[in-house]
Order: sequence, then C-alpha cells, then structure tokens
Amino acid sequence: MGVTDRVWGALTAMIKLEDKVTRQAEVLKSQQLKIEDLTARVIRMEAQLEMLTGAAMVKKLKGD
Repeated sequence: MGVTDRVWGALTAMIKLEDKVTRQAEVLKSQQLKIEDLTARVIRMEAQLEMLTGAAMVKKLKGD
C-alpha cells in the first residue's frame, strides 16, 4: 500500500499543480488584456497631446 499511496499522492499533487497553473494562466491573460487596453489609451492620449500642441503652435504663429 505504501507505493500505491505515494503514486496516488503524486497524482493528486499533479492535478492540484495543473489547476494552479491554469488559474495563473487565466490571471496572466487578464492582466495582458488590461496592459493592452492601457497601451491603447496612452497612444490615444499622446495623439491628442500632439494635436493640441500643434494647434497651439499654429495659433501662436498666426497671432504673431
């Protein structure tokens, strides 16, 4: 019975480990989606900043 118990223990440990890895993969995927969303938001903000800066320069040049 000692060998059977050790094999059974190893199998249950593998199943628990697989579950943990699966959960970690789901968390990682969720975090990756959040990072991609934040990256897109930063890109949009940079574009707006460039447009506003360009408009301010044009306005300043026209005012001179």
